Amino acid sequence: MKPIQNFSSTSKYQIKYVLTDIDDTLTNDGYLPAIAYSAMEHLQQAGIKVIPITGRPAGWCDHIARMWPVDGLVGENGAFYFYYDHVQHKMIRRFWRTEKQRRIDRQKLTQLQGLILSKVPGCAISADQQYREADLAIDFCEDVPALSKVEVDQIVQLFQETGAVAKVSSIHVNGWFGDYDKLAMTKCLFKEIFQLDLGSNKESVIFSGDSPNDAPMFAYFPHAVGVANILHFLDDLPTKPTWVTRKEGGYGFAEMVDVLLAD
Repeated sequence: MKPIQNFSSTSKYQIKYVLTDIDDTLTNDGYLPAIAYSAMEHLQQAGIKVIPITGRPAGWCDHIARMWPVDGLVGENGAFYFYYDHVQHKMIRRFWRTEKQRRIDRQKLTQLQGLILSKVPGCAISADQQYREADLAIDFCEDVPALSKVEVDQIVQLFQETGAVAKVSSIHVNGWFGDYDKLAMTKCLFKEIFQLDLGSNKESVIFSGDSPNDAPMFAYFPHAVGVANILHFLDDLPTKPTWVTRKEGGYGFAEMVDVLLAD
């Protein structure tokens, strides 16, 4: 990984879209610092679209789409995208799976929830679970004492044994049924909202993240950035980001934005 300060002037002038994870990429210890929020505003003022790509729930994403300086977002690890049209005052909600499929999935995930809690003492259902539409989030260090890697791997295995997809973020193990991930729904958003083929426009995109569930994005985008706390997960990453910041979380994101917007 190369320092983001080495990002070339030629490349930065091509960037039109900044995609970013939220937890521990925009935040630090669960808090969104003003410098990270301001960095998003500065990007928009420069004509660069900002699109969070997060594991956070639909309820949070509705708020973020309406009230943050963003141009849409992907939530629940690719279960949907939300885009708020500020001119029409209309929210566009696009889910990967149908409402009927999500009802069936919810029944299976509710059963799985009880199994995981009984098999892995110390984990908990995420505090934001009630605002989710498509997945089950198991908390292993956000509001509970941190579990070991062995215990986190056990949670992943329990999901996978039922045929569910499981991804590890910096705070949760998220599990769901369906053939989607962050990247698949990002491609869908670009096609349907921006009328762009993402594969043909990679050079205009930069992505920032911090954990293993960002791996599909790190692998896909040549301009992928890990904020400094990515260093804690290097052994769990099949593909590392091209660039890395000096600072962690939202301060690292702001560092990246400073490089992009520097004259």
